[in-house]
Amino acid sequence: MCTLAHVFEAAGLSTVVISSIRDVAERMRPPRVLHAEFPLGLPLGKPRDAAYQHRVLEAAFAMLERPSGPVLVDFPETIQSRGGEPLECPLPPRYDPNLHPAIDEAQALRAAYDRAVAKTGRTSVGRVSNADQIPAALEKFVRIAEGEAWDQVGFEGTPMQVVHDIRAYYEELACELVADEPIPAWGAERWFYDKTEAGKVLLTARRTLKESGADRPIWFFMAPGSRQ
Repeated sequence: MCTLAHVFEAAGLSTVVISSIRDVAERMRPPRVLHAEFPLGLPLGKPRDAAYQHRVLEAAFAMLERPSGPVLVDFPETIQSRGGEPLECPLPPRYDPNLHPAIDEAQALRAAYDRAVAKTGRTSVGRVSNADQIPAALEKFVRIAEGEAWDQVGFEGTPMQVVHDIRAYYEELACELVADEPIPAWGAERWFYDKTEAGKVLLTARRTLKESGADRPIWFFMAPGSRQ
């Protein structure tokens, strides 16, 4: 976004960047940066908290009064992980005992995903796998967890890219499984890795890749660094 800000400014458009990583903004020096100490992926801070999000946007738009820069302003509030419990999202019972639990789970949750997309009109799923392909993508990670080489299971893209789509699928549908209230930072991430069959498979596949000697970029970004 910092690079795009320079491009747009050169074309005569005023820009404001909302940044979660201060050192990147300092190095790239776009004309106007609002640095918000928020979790990556939550540029406005708190999902489902419209008042909080409006405060962030008001602070960002106020920077347009600065005719030139670079100017970097810190948003006065930060959001830090406090640990705690994952979201309480009820998971469906097993439907097809002939399928691996993660694949069965992903298929059973499709209706919740469709409701989430219908409600918001958007999705982050689709970098390399669309919603229809999520169960098949999980099946590849099951094979990796069982010892098959990652480059033999037929991935489109890299494991990290496929994980992005699986996580997006789950974290978006999670909003349909919890009460209509703000979701805490990292709450959906904790639910995914701690409670779902899909999260368990990905962590097992990640450990298997690491132990097999796969290059670090192949497996490391499949889960947060604190996950084992």
